[in-house]
Amino acid sequence: MTTLRFLGCGDAFGSGGRFNTCFLLTYGETRALIDCGASSLIAMRKFGVEPNGIGTILITHLHGDHFGGLVFLLLDAQLVSRRTAPLTIAGPPGIAKRLDDAMEVFFPGSSGIPRKYELQVVELEAGVRREFGPVTVTPHLVKHPCGAPPFALRVELGGKSVTYTGDTEWVDALIPAAEGVDLLVAEAYFHDKPIRYHLNFETVRQNLPRLGARRVVLTHMSPDMLARDRGCEVAEDGLELEI
Repeated sequence: MTTLRFLGCGDAFGSGGRFNTCFLLTYGETRALIDCGASSLIAMRKFGVEPNGIGTILITHLHGDHFGGLVFLLLDAQLVSRRTAPLTIAGPPGIAKRLDDAMEVFFPGSSGIPRKYELQVVELEAGVRREFGPVTVTPHLVKHPCGAPPFALRVELGGKSVTYTGDTEWVDALIPAAEGVDLLVAEAYFHDKPIRYHLNFETVRQNLPRLGARRVVLTHMSPDMLARDRGCEVAEDGLELEI
C-alpha cells in the first residue's frame, strides 16, 4: 500500500497554524519526502516520523517554505539522530549551492562538517525521468521565480503515482505532469483572486478535465481560501491518504 501523509500543507506564512509544505510518501520500508519546508523537522517530531527512516527527499523549488527544512534535517542527522543510512536529496539546478549557502547563513561552518553518512545531492532536469531506488520522479517546468527552475513533480512509488504542482501560476506543463495520476496535490492559494506565480482554486477547477487526475487534493491555502467552502478535498496537517 502506497500512502501520502501531509506533514505540512501550509503557505509560507503559517496561515491557519499549518506547517510549511512537506509530504511523506511511503511504500513498505521506503519513505520519501516531497518538499521539506522550514518547519518540517518540527512537523516530523509532532507526527512521530523518524527522520533517519527517510531515504529520498524531492524538492520542487528553492523557496524557504519548500526547502528550508533541509538545513535542520541535515544538522539533526549529524548531531542528534546520528544518521548512518545514505540520504539522497534531488531538486532543481543549483540546489547544492543554495543548500550550502543556507546552512552557512543559519549555522556558519556547518556545511563543511564531515558527515557520518553518505549524502548525495542531485540536480534534476525538466522532462528527464530519474530513479532513486524504488522512487521515480519526473520534473515538469512551471512558473514561480525562485532563482532556479521551479518544478511540478510527478512521483511514482509502489505502482502508484502522485503529482504535486509546487507553487506556480497556470502553465500547460501541468497537463502532462498530472495526466492519469492517482493523486494530484494542487496549490490553491486563493479562491478566485488572480495572483502572479500562484494557482487559485477557480483555475484548478476549470482545468480539472484537462488535467485528468483520478483524485485531487488542495494545499498551500491562504486565509482567503481557508475561510471558503471549497467543495473539494483539502489537505490538513497530519492527514494520511491511501493512493
